[in-house]
Amino acid sequence: MDIEQHRTESGVAVITGASSGIGAVFARRLAERGHGLVLVARREQRLEDLARDLRPVAPSVETIVADLADNADRARVLDRVQRQDVAVLVNNAGINGYGPFDQIDPELLAKVVELNVTTPTLLARAALPGMLTRQRGAIINVASLLAFAGALPPDPLPHRSTYAGTKGHVVTFSRTLAAELADTPVRVQALCPGLTATEFHLTRGEEPVTGERERTHAEGGMSAEDVVTASLVALDNDEVLCAPGLEDPHAVDRLSEAESELRHASVPDLAARYRAPR
Repeated sequence: MDIEQHRTESGVAVITGASSGIGAVFARRLAERGHGLVLVARREQRLEDLARDLRPVAPSVETIVADLADNADRARVLDRVQRQDVAVLVNNAGINGYGPFDQIDPELLAKVVELNVTTPTLLARAALPGMLTRQRGAIINVASLLAFAGALPPDPLPHRSTYAGTKGHVVTFSRTLAAELADTPVRVQALCPGLTATEFHLTRGEEPVTGERERTHAEGGMSAEDVVTASLVALDNDEVLCAPGLEDPHAVDRLSEAESELRHASVPDLAARYRAPR
């Protein structure tokens, strides 16, 4: 197979939240792997600048300016994702909506759920039939280690009840879908970075970060480059849950074991500690 044929057959990678940070790095790395690109984000100028930089590298580059929490915008992206040429879907777009739950605007909370839960679920559903037909594909859903921080109070962690809940959905959805597709050639990954050096903490999500140049929040964290490196290595190794800073891979096994123990509660008899009132 010659190089140009390989690049064509690699298919298209759709990346949401592509205008900066993890999404922009995924775009560059997947272009280097021979994929055409469909870049989706709210910021038109950022998208066009990235597309210009990547056109010499990628077989093709398309941009879709869209707010994926908006039904009409999301419908346009869904229409593109369901085409047969999509080989990789990176569900990276997300907002945090951080703040005390009793004080956050309910409209912002609804937007967090739309963007972090509804959108990746529907995009995965749109992409999957074509991947199964092609007998090749990958869905990378960007979650967060905050999905595993439910029992911890804020400070130093943020007020995050809705955000953490949505990322818990992403983790469970991805792992369960991966199990459903275990006998197919389609791979699913839940990417769970910790604090990452991006623009993410510069806004709660009502509006995108302004400015033509990419910035990072003051808190620092792992580089977006390293997060994507871990994700792609994990994808090549068929790891469903990727935590880029996790040294002990057996922690994931222990998580599965703890879940199995909890599921043993699915029995007809009430647990002893609940049988008598105090």
